[in-house]
Amino acid sequence: MQTILGANGQIAVELTQELNRTYTEDLRLVSRNPRKVNESDSLVKADLLDASQTTAAVEGSDIVYFTAGLPANTELWEAQFPTMLRNTLEASRTAGAKFVYFDNTYMYPQDERMQTEETPFAPNGRKGKVRAEMATMVLEEMARGDIPVLVARAPEFYGPGKTQSFTNALIIDPLKAGKKPRVPVRDDRQRTLIWTPDASRALALLGNTPDAFGQTWHLPVDQRRPSYREFATIASEAFGRKPGYTVVPRWVLNAVGLFSPQVRELRELLPRYEHHNIFDSTKFSSRFPDFPVTNYRDGLAIIRREAL
Repeated sequence: MQTILGANGQIAVELTQELNRTYTEDLRLVSRNPRKVNESDSLVKADLLDASQTTAAVEGSDIVYFTAGLPANTELWEAQFPTMLRNTLEASRTAGAKFVYFDNTYMYPQDERMQTEETPFAPNGRKGKVRAEMATMVLEEMARGDIPVLVARAPEFYGPGKTQSFTNALIIDPLKAGKKPRVPVRDDRQRTLIWTPDASRALALLGNTPDAFGQTWHLPVDQRRPSYREFATIASEAFGRKPGYTVVPRWVLNAVGLFSPQVRELRELLPRYEHHNIFDSTKFSSRFPDFPVTNYRDGLAIIRREAL
């Protein structure tokens, strides 16, 4: 049995679909209010802050995927995320289950150096420090060797459905609403974005590849890395709109953050939009050369068709 923790998010839903389609129908979905994705899914209600509930939810699992998310609230992250992960690791160890940790890049330096699996952690801000603490916890579990562990790391998302990201919120969602896209900070810096269905398919593949454990993996991305100017233009064309967008300077976003809690929570990430963002997934593509990666134009066309 394969178990997905945090089962209602976009990554988890697409992961559940891929696991069912390609690997197994014996899936357990765990969250406070889980919902079936496939008819054969089994559902377990559990609060990952409760160690006993987490242990019960994981019991009998062969593979456990940690895809749990929290709202972008610093105090909430600090108070809950490490406990959720610690409880899950202990439960996986008790069950003797393999552990797959879905991670982001908040702990990486927000500069122009290429991001590889060996990039040292240098978090900027409190949420970045939480993610660095969590990633370190998983790496320590991997080094302990009691259970097989792998880290699967993704850069910023863009994608269909209810994908939540800065790029979706500022560029794609306005286009869906017939409005002009907005570009954060600068439009001339290269960006690396991951198509959420690709991230989920790759996560399922890694979890079902025995020799992938004991390692950190960067999930596969289109290595062309368009600037936001190029991305916004492709997105506008996909929606049949004349290319055009508004650049929102960093000082404006900082000022808006004084009044908007949502924007305020994103301010620690703003430095990365001043630099090229180069996330390298060569390790994955070398190990899995036949894995199809969705290019930006095709991904945006899919979003457009979904919005019709």
